[in-house]
Amino acid sequence: MDGRPQTDSERITLAHGSGGALMHELIGGEFLKHFDSPELALLDDAAEIVVASGRLAFSTDTFVVKPFFFPGGDIGSLAVSGTVNDVLMKGARPLCLSLAFVIEEGFTVGDLRRILKSIGETAKAAGAAIVTGDTKVVGAGEIDGLSVNTAGIGVILPDIRIGGANARHGDAVIVSGDIGRHGIAVMAERNGLALKEPVLSDAAPLTNAVLPLLERFGPAVHVLRDPTRGGLAATLNEIALSSRVSVVLEEEAVPVARDVGAVCEILGFDPFHLPCEGRFLVFVDGDSAEDTVAFLKESCGCPDAAVIGTVERAKSGEVLLTTVAGGRRILDMPVGELLPRIC
Repeated sequence: MDGRPQTDSERITLAHGSGGALMHELIGGEFLKHFDSPELALLDDAAEIVVASGRLAFSTDTFVVKPFFFPGGDIGSLAVSGTVNDVLMKGARPLCLSLAFVIEEGFTVGDLRRILKSIGETAKAAGAAIVTGDTKVVGAGEIDGLSVNTAGIGVILPDIRIGGANARHGDAVIVSGDIGRHGIAVMAERNGLALKEPVLSDAAPLTNAVLPLLERFGPAVHVLRDPTRGGLAATLNEIALSSRVSVVLEEEAVPVARDVGAVCEILGFDPFHLPCEGRFLVFVDGDSAEDTVAFLKESCGCPDAAVIGTVERAKSGEVLLTTVAGGRRILDMPVGELLPRIC
C-alpha cells in the first residue's frame, strides 16, 4: 500500500500534515484532482498571476461553520462563495483564489473529498481559479474538525466606483432575492429541526448576476454589499453610518420566503437579522431603479429582486423601517450572538 488514503472511511493523520510522502499523496490524490488550475499544479511556494493594468480587489475570510454539510451547501461551497462575493461587492471580476485548510487528526477522507469536490465545482461556477494553498493537520481536540481560509483577487471593472460610503440622497435600495435562507438552513440542520421540507441555503457565487448588472448600469450603481453576518439590518446600518445618510425600508417590500418566515415566527427570529450568503444589496440612482430590478429578474437569475427602500439626506446614520401597519421604527444593528458559526 502506497500510504495514500483509499476509502471514504479512512482518516487524516498527523503524518498527512508533516510535509512528507503522505502529505504529497494527499495533495496530489485528493486536492489537485478537484481543482483544474495550472498555477496550482506547479506546487510552487507562490502563484504567478498576470493581470492587466488597473485596480485590484483583494479579500480574505475564514470559515468554521458547523455542521460542515447543510441543505443547499457545505463549508467548501460557502468558503468559495463568500470570498468571491466579497470581491464582487467591490465591482471586481473574480480572478483567483487561495485555499488553506486546518484539519483535525481523525477527520474522514470521505468528508474531505466531498468538500474538495464542492470547492472545485463552486470555483468553476464563479469563474475563479484556485491558484495556491496550504494544508495543516493538528492533533485531535486542537480544532473542531476543520476550518477553511480563502483569499480572493479580482480586477475592478473600468469606471466603477463602489463602496459603503457612496450611498446618496435619492438612491433606491434593491435586494436581489429573498432574505434569511442561509441562517435558517444552518440553524435547522445544527439543531435537528424536523421541518416538512428543508430550507435550502442561498449560498452561491454571485458572478453571473453582479457582473452583467455592472456592465449594464455601471456608474448608476453606488453601493454593493452582501448581507452576511447580522443580515439586512447590520449591513444597512453599516452603509448608513459610512455614508452619513438615513435608509428608509418598506417592510412589506422585503422578500421573505414562506418557509423562512414560518420558522422565524415559530422560533422568534427576525428575518432582518438572519444572514444570507447568495444575496446582495444594490444602491442605485433612483431613476434607474425600475430598469435595474427588471434587468435582475430577466437577465441575472434574480426572480425575487425588489426595491425595498430609499436613501434620505439626513446624516443620522439611521435605518428606519416602515412597518406593514404603517408605523415607522428604527431597525437597529443586531446585538449579541444570534446564530453561532453561520460561516
